[in-house]
Amino acid sequence: MDSKIMTALGDRVLELGPTPSTDSPYKHFKLTRDTDGVAWLLFDRADTSANTLSADVMEEFDAVLAAIETERPAGLVIRSAKPSGFIAGADVNEFGGASDPDMVETRIRAAHAVVDHLEALKLPTVAVIHGFCLGGGLEVALACQSRIAIEGARFGFPEVMLGLHPGLGGTARFTALVNPVQSMALMLTGRTVDARRAKSLGLVDTVTQERHVQGAVKDALFGRLKRAKPGLMTHAANLGLVRGLLAKRMRSEAAKTASREHYPAPYALIDLWETHGGSKAAMLRAEQASFAKLMVTPTAQNLIRVFFLREQMKKAAGSGNTVKHVHVIGAGAMGGDIAAWVAGQGLRVSLADMKAEPIAGAVKRAAGLYGKIIRKRTEVRDALDRLIPDMDGEGVRNADLIIEAVPEKLELKQKVYAGIEPRMKPGAILATNTSSIPLQDLRTTLARPERLVGLHFFNPVSRLQLVEVVSHDGNDPEVLKDALAFVGAIDRLPLPVKSSPGFLVNRALTPYMLEAMVMLDEKIDQRLIDAAAEQFGMPMGPIELADQVGLDICLDVGDMLRTKFGDLLPPTPAWLREKVAKGELGRKTGKGFYTWKDGKAEKAPLAETGPRVTDQMIDRLVLPMSNVCVAALREGIVDDADAVDGAMIFGTGYAPFRGGPLNYARTRGVENVVSTLRALAERFGDRFAPDSGWDNFK
Repeated sequence: MDSKIMTALGDRVLELGPTPSTDSPYKHFKLTRDTDGVAWLLFDRADTSANTLSADVMEEFDAVLAAIETERPAGLVIRSAKPSGFIAGADVNEFGGASDPDMVETRIRAAHAVVDHLEALKLPTVAVIHGFCLGGGLEVALACQSRIAIEGARFGFPEVMLGLHPGLGGTARFTALVNPVQSMALMLTGRTVDARRAKSLGLVDTVTQERHVQGAVKDALFGRLKRAKPGLMTHAANLGLVRGLLAKRMRSEAAKTASREHYPAPYALIDLWETHGGSKAAMLRAEQASFAKLMVTPTAQNLIRVFFLREQMKKAAGSGNTVKHVHVIGAGAMGGDIAAWVAGQGLRVSLADMKAEPIAGAVKRAAGLYGKIIRKRTEVRDALDRLIPDMDGEGVRNADLIIEAVPEKLELKQKVYAGIEPRMKPGAILATNTSSIPLQDLRTTLARPERLVGLHFFNPVSRLQLVEVVSHDGNDPEVLKDALAFVGAIDRLPLPVKSSPGFLVNRALTPYMLEAMVMLDEKIDQRLIDAAAEQFGMPMGPIELADQVGLDICLDVGDMLRTKFGDLLPPTPAWLREKVAKGELGRKTGKGFYTWKDGKAEKAPLAETGPRVTDQMIDRLVLPMSNVCVAALREGIVDDADAVDGAMIFGTGYAPFRGGPLNYARTRGVENVVSTLRALAERFGDRFAPDSGWDNFK
């Protein structure tokens, strides 16, 4: 075979040592020995595409380690046989439903013993890491004496995203090896680092290419590789007095993004390190109890639920995306950002608008986005090359999918469709990013209404993962299937919804935002209203959110929904119309309810002695969201309660630790929610009347 091809293949084919025999005594591992007497242990969890650590995997791992001890090889190489990566972490399926901390601690103690067993082997050990090495996977690697990273590997501890901290000895081993200022920061944020950064941190000893693995392994095992050792700063930062000072700083940093009450994990990790960071043995012991205590908190159980909601929504996307070229019409804030995101995900995008300025603005914003999310400069350039300015709208002819993102006016949209429908390829899909106009109204002038779907993205497109995939009665099922697969292919989470005013998310958010306006009318301080929502756990309050979205858009959506739902929605105050008429539209004009500087709302702190947030304020804002979600289920707009919760979390940032508006109602108790809504209805009006869907809600 041509040597060039061999070299190219060499980087993709994993170097896994001697070929294992087919009759391995193990289910998840293969053990071989090379001519130098080095044992190669390949981790290949049965019936999965990625390695994860489950109880039965850990049990077998322990048996393999015992066999290695008796065989006394010259050294041990641990590798994954999966192309996807080393180990993606613990098997999260085993976390759900845990309620007894003692049981969790017993299980975690058994797993700890296996990792300790690996660390205690009396022979040189090396982990060879490609792809993802996360959570429990990184904890296994840390128990080896050397770590070799293949270019492109990624390392991290994402446990904090599940309301936990590392639980297989990672808190102790990571802070002992890598300066705690950096190692704690990685565990507290859940961020990942690439192979080069891991090397500079001292987390791995060397970075190599697949074709050089054999040589690197021999160097590591036979003492020729300089191992990363903790430096002076690492030792200093782990000293008692310094730990106290650093821990204080870490707590104030953590408090900026999450309260201890809602998110206990970061604080538990800081406490653990501050108390025991000077002693590895003490920290390993204390980690087990701390992890077990976190596992049974409502926060961890709800965040684990959110993890599965995301997986479920990814599955709903299906695979087999057929869309290669997307044509976006309208380069405004939404259209431009949709085009930028899609091009960044590897598809070809032509972006059309009546004027050149919005297209130029969209390309400039795209360059800024790619600079943040794409690591290699050549890949940034490639992404910008895929985003094609298209003043003449010629892209329509070749596009597999056309996304219309022009202003929310029925006649304007219909005019656009009349111009493009005759030029579309026969198999192309026409999608609208409308947030408020029902598809039934949009399809009336179309020759092929069965090819029209809604693809409703959320702002900011690069941060909010949800896309509502909106169908109408006359849709071709294949078109919907293709639309769902497209959403999955651009790394977004689809929610299938039937067309109706506001679909799901806007319909549920509107009462939240309008109620805040009514509270303003009652002379409640806008900062207090926002504080009530934030105290509940929302990422920002409804007043600040209205400014973010744009008061003109809020007004349009509110008016449209009131024509359909009438007094089920709070009335729109006259002064809001005046504000919009004056051009005070929020963030985009620099002034709305707040004054905006550099993309941030300027807020003076509330007076210490003034009014405080009450439970009633919180209920007025958040319970109508749960009420609308139940109504949408009852009407069949969405057919799955879990998907509703996922949509509200991934489309609006609804407090993730509460598990979504329906899960919140379930946890609080349906009777309590219904009786609170009734009491609010008596006091404030029928807009709070509980929906009849609560009668059958489980």
